Amino acid sequence: MSRTHRSKLANFWFILRKHKVLYLLMLPGILYYLIFKYWPMYGIIIAFQDFSIGRGIMGSKFVGLKHFIEFFYVTPGSWKLIRNTILLNVYDLIFHFPAPIILAILFNELKNRAFKRFVQTVSYMPHFLSTVVIAGIIVIFLSPTTGIVNHLLVRFFGIEPIMFLGLPEWFRTIYIGSEIWQRIGWGTILYLAAIAGIDPTLYEAAKIDGASRFQQIRHITFVGMVPVMIILFVLNLGSFMEVGFQKILLLYNPMNYETSDVINTFVYRRGILDADFSFATAVGLFQSVIGFILVVFANRMARKYSETSLW
Repeated sequence: MSRTHRSKLANFWFILRKHKVLYLLMLPGILYYLIFKYWPMYGIIIAFQDFSIGRGIMGSKFVGLKHFIEFFYVTPGSWKLIRNTILLNVYDLIFHFPAPIILAILFNELKNRAFKRFVQTVSYMPHFLSTVVIAGIIVIFLSPTTGIVNHLLVRFFGIEPIMFLGLPEWFRTIYIGSEIWQRIGWGTILYLAAIAGIDPTLYEAAKIDGASRFQQIRHITFVGMVPVMIILFVLNLGSFMEVGFQKILLLYNPMNYETSDVINTFVYRRGILDADFSFATAVGLFQSVIGFILVVFANRMARKYSETSLW
C-alpha cells in the first residue's frame, strides 16, 4: 500500500471515530436501504427468465427480452395502460405540483397568526388519513343515490344524479382532485421552510424601492422557493411512470377501466393474481428505467440552467 493510500485510510478512520455518533444515527437508515432497496434488486434477473418457484432464480430458463416484447406487442391494451399512466402523471404535474406552492405563498401572506395556524392544521389533516379511508370518503360523497355531491347537484342545479365512478371521463378529475385535497397541506411544509429562510431585508429593500405586495411575492418569495421546487420536481419525475396504486385499486372498476387502468394495477393483476412473476417484473423494470432516465435528464437540465440540482 502506497504512502498516499495509507494517509487516506488513516484520515478515513480518524473522521469515522470523530463523528461516530452521527454515523451510528445513520446506520439504521443505511441498513434499511441496503436490505429493502438494494438487495432485492438481485431479483430483477427474473424479468429475463421464465421464472419457476421450484427451480429458483438460478435454475429458471433464460428467455431474454421475451416478456418486454410480449408487453409492448402482444398484450392487448398495453399502450392504453401506458397512455393512462402518462396522462395521470402529466395532470398531476400540471395541477397538483403547483398547488402546495400557491398555498404556501397564501399562508405566508396571512397576518392573523391564530387563523394561519388553524388553516394550516386543517389542510394537513387529510395527509394523516389512510388511503382506504380517503377512497371510502370519495365513494360515499360521489354515490349516485346517497352522495352529498349528487344531492347538491339535484337540489340547487336541477341536474340528474351522475354515476361519477362509473364514467371513465370523470376518473382522472376525481383522482387528481383527491390527490390535491389529501396532499396539498403537507406539501406546503418544505415551501414554508424555504420562505422562512429568505432574508427579511430583501422585503424591506423592496418596500423602499416602491415594490407592491404582488411584486414582492413574484421577485422575492417565489424566487426563494425555486431551489426547493426544482429538487421536488426532479424527484417527482423519478416516479413519473407510477401513480398512486392503492387509491386507483380502491376506486377503479370495470366501468371506468378505459381511463383508470394503469401499469401498476395491471402488474398487480398479472403478477400477484395470475402469479406471472417474470412478466410483472419486466413491466416494473420498464417503469423504473423510464423514471431513472427522466431523473437524470431533469437533473442535467436543472444543473445546466440553474444552480440547484440533486447531484
